[in-house]
Amino acid sequence: MQVDLNRVIEQVSKEKGIDKTIVINAVEEMMHSAARRTFGPDRNIESRFNPELGEIELFEIKTVVDKVANSAAEADVAEARAKYDPEAEVGDEILIKLDTATMGRIAAAAQAAKQNLIQHIRDAERKQIFNEYKDRKLEVVSGIVQRFERKNMIVNLGRTEAILPEKEQIPHERYRQGDRIRALILDVDLSEKGLSIVLSRTANDFLMKLFEQEVPEIYEGIVEIRQSAREPGGRAKVAVYSKDSDVDPVGACVGMKGTRVQSVVQELRGEKIDIVPWTDDQAELVCRALAPAKVSKVIIDEDEHAMEVIVPDDQLSLAIGKRGQNVRLAHRLTGWKLDVRSEAEAEEEARSARASLNAIPGIGDINAELLYQWGFRSAEQLSEADETAFDVEGISAERATQIINAARDHVANKKAAAEAKAAAAEAAAAETAAAAALAASGAETADGEKAEVASSPTVESAPAATEDAAPAAGDDSAPAVSQDSAPAASDDAGEKS
Repeated sequence: MQVDLNRVIEQVSKEKGIDKTIVINAVEEMMHSAARRTFGPDRNIESRFNPELGEIELFEIKTVVDKVANSAAEADVAEARAKYDPEAEVGDEILIKLDTATMGRIAAAAQAAKQNLIQHIRDAERKQIFNEYKDRKLEVVSGIVQRFERKNMIVNLGRTEAILPEKEQIPHERYRQGDRIRALILDVDLSEKGLSIVLSRTANDFLMKLFEQEVPEIYEGIVEIRQSAREPGGRAKVAVYSKDSDVDPVGACVGMKGTRVQSVVQELRGEKIDIVPWTDDQAELVCRALAPAKVSKVIIDEDEHAMEVIVPDDQLSLAIGKRGQNVRLAHRLTGWKLDVRSEAEAEEEARSARASLNAIPGIGDINAELLYQWGFRSAEQLSEADETAFDVEGISAERATQIINAARDHVANKKAAAEAKAAAAEAAAAETAAAAALAASGAETADGEKAEVASSPTVESAPAATEDAAPAAGDDSAPAVSQDSAPAASDDAGEKS
């Protein structure tokens, strides 16, 4: 029974969601591959789908020539006119229809044709899915957790699977197989290995897209998210701006009783979100970004693109945040390098800087204060300044040269004094070390003599005993010693006997 390919192609096209033309091309390629296996690779064979008959037709192509050199691909004029076309001429191509009935009885050819068809349909399906998702980058999609592979999460998106790498997962966030999850499409790639869709839940764009879904004003373009920064799972900061003066951007994002922002927080598993109004005044933006801490003063360094932020003493820990999180997020949000100091620390540093500048001979209090206000914090820093580029309002170029030269002389004298002091200290240390070594050497000599005396006690003590005994014989006290001692010895002897 002949299979109606029209119905098969229609069914496959609907099930896989693939265009019919792609399926037809795959079937033609399948039949062409099977025909080459059946009839041989030397023969020039072409496959065509006939929609009227609902089958694939195979044709062998031969070229009409005067003299045949390759019988598999050529035919002479006489043979061509006799068998195929009475009007054949040299150079014409003749299509000879082949019998496809014998192909069905060849198992190898049929199996190869089936595998070819399956592969073509898979490739076509991948290409179609790729075309569907390639324009959906940075879009939030919803899927179901399918499985885990080496801490990477495989998410089923319906027609295909996507991967949520470990680094793109929010820390301490746990999902189980079958849970529904939302994530941002980070990348879509089609390679020889197949289709790859990478998801992310840690990207800043994921946070912005969640707000876009929850806040109609952002979706309509009335409110813009100018900048955002986040540490996934911990804290995030969002700077918003309203194009309509009647719309409060912060209030629109927060929502009635905080319902809108709470929806985003719940999706991010409790990640805290600070929403601040955007402003073009960068110093003011930094102050807002450091909220909830209050800022006393901001000193801007345009050349270094940095700001020194002074906060009250009791606000320092709040401005810095837990493990520096608050100031780190403020830096990412504004793009400025931030140096946060307390008022007491800033005052101490200012006092030290003014003292260093005032110590330069001939500088004067007014010039020292002007230099401090223009960013010079020490005599060493002033000595490294370039006279040609020196531009401080209130100090002339001639006076600037004098001040810089005086600073250089002052720094050189300080350095020479410090070196002399260090040399003196080194010499004193060396002298002390030499004295200690000499004392240690003397102690060792004395100990050696004592040890020598202790090693020969008989030689030293015998003469001393003789000398002591001789005078004792002529001394008046000597007999008394003998008399007193002798009876005692006798008494003791008697008692013992």
